[in-house]
Amino acid sequence: MSSTYKGFRFPRDIISHCIWLYHRFTLSFREIELLMAERGIDVTYETIRTWCARFGPEYARRLRRHQPSTGDKWYLDEVFVKIGGVRKYLWRAVDQDGNVLDILIQAKRDGTAANRFFRKLLKKQGHPPRVLITDKLRSYEVAHRKTMSTTEHRQNKYLNNRCENSHQPTRQRERAMKGFRSVGSAQRFLASFSRISPHFRPPRHRMAATDHRTEIAARFQVWDQVTEQVLAA
Repeated sequence: MSSTYKGFRFPRDIISHCIWLYHRFTLSFREIELLMAERGIDVTYETIRTWCARFGPEYARRLRRHQPSTGDKWYLDEVFVKIGGVRKYLWRAVDQDGNVLDILIQAKRDGTAANRFFRKLLKKQGHPPRVLITDKLRSYEVAHRKTMSTTEHRQNKYLNNRCENSHQPTRQRERAMKGFRSVGSAQRFLASFSRISPHFRPPRHRMAATDHRTEIAARFQVWDQVTEQVLAA
């Protein structure tokens, strides 16, 4: 067992399994507590919450290192989310393979907000895409001129379905959690969720059953590597 787990009463296998359950399925901490109790493991939902907050972001960062190279076509979209009863906007970017590049929660969706998200994307990816695909929100035009003027920009409400579909698991979690309580907690959770959840969601509809089983097995092997490594303090 990694020394990082020193001081935790439960072993790595149980900790990582609970984190996997929480990020892959629409389960609450109390529901995971019940599932673990059925297996004879007495762990409280507060402990599971602590594990997710402690290890989830680090697992997500390490999964990113195993992600294939980013594609050269980026899809951007924004949707509103309720946080503490107030409408905010979740900005998301994915590549042509559906890999989530980044997310950002902001209070507005004007040109300033779009430009902030563009700069965050470029800082993380280190280079602009060949093609940028968005809907017809004019804020994207403003940010494109300021930040990615050399990138081809395509605007069409029907071309952006890839990013819109990427919002669906977030919508499911939002309903299960009955909304988010603060911007900070929502940003931290969704940053981890947007990395861990897609890792276990290969495009099943485009794969034969045998290929899907092989792919899932390979992804679980990566997960084991990620959770066994020594984590940052």
